[in-house]
Formats: sequence, C-alpha cells, structure tokens
Amino acid sequence: MVKLSEAEWKVMNVLWEQAPQTMMQLTRCFQETTGWTKHTVMTFLKRMEDKGAVYYETGARAKMYYPKIERSEAALQETEEFLERVFGGRMGLMLNTMVEQKALSGSEIAELYEILRNAEAQCGREEKEMGRDVPGKDGEGL
Repeated sequence: MVKLSEAEWKVMNVLWEQAPQTMMQLTRCFQETTGWTKHTVMTFLKRMEDKGAVYYETGARAKMYYPKIERSEAALQETEEFLERVFGGRMGLMLNTMVEQKALSGSEIAELYEILRNAEAQCGREEKEMGRDVPGKDGEGL
C-alpha cells in the first residue's frame, strides 16, 4: 500500500488527469498556486517513485512520469485509514455525524440512497448466485 502526503495527492491528481508529464510540466503546473520550484517537484517525484506511486520512462529530452497506482486504489486506502482513525472504522457513525451536523444536502442524501440500493441489489445477486436464499421485502425467500 502507498501512503500519499497532501502534496503528493496534488501531483497524483495531475498525473491521473493527464499523463505523462515531465518534471518541468509539473513544475509549471504548480509554480503559481503552490510556489513549488523545480527542486521541490523533483524531490516529490523521487519520493513518490520510491513509494511505488509513480514511474517514469525516458523520453527524447526528459523523463516522462506516469501514475503507477490507480486513483480508486489510493482513494480506497485513504478512505479506510480516515474511517479507522476518526470513526473507529464505523461507517454508520460517520454518516450519523454528518446527518446530525446537517453536512449532507438533499442531492447527496439521494445519491447515498442510490449507492445503497445498488449495493443491496449487488449483494442479492451474489447471494443468489451462491445458491443462498435471499429474503424479499416481506421476509420470505425469493
């Protein structure tokens, strides 16, 4: 597993959006918003290469950097670590906190309902494929 710092997430987001990138392209991308110099970007890329987050191929004039890990893989790991650290691994506690703090909009709640309906349907299909009885809405097997 690769643990990314906040700065490394910024670099990875650029690479996930448009790879490959040279060190100078990345420097130009971040220079105005972060003030990072070529040496700063070079340090990040070396550290990220050592972690297994990026790799490079030698181009005609410069190294071309690519993401070595998928965005979804990094996001899942980050989410699991956050959930464990802040909410003891309990998704329900996190959602309850967000509801109590009115941190969810109506559209976000609707999106969560849709995600849960899809997950429930997927679990039902998997259980059915495994030959298990899946209860219907009335509690009887399908």
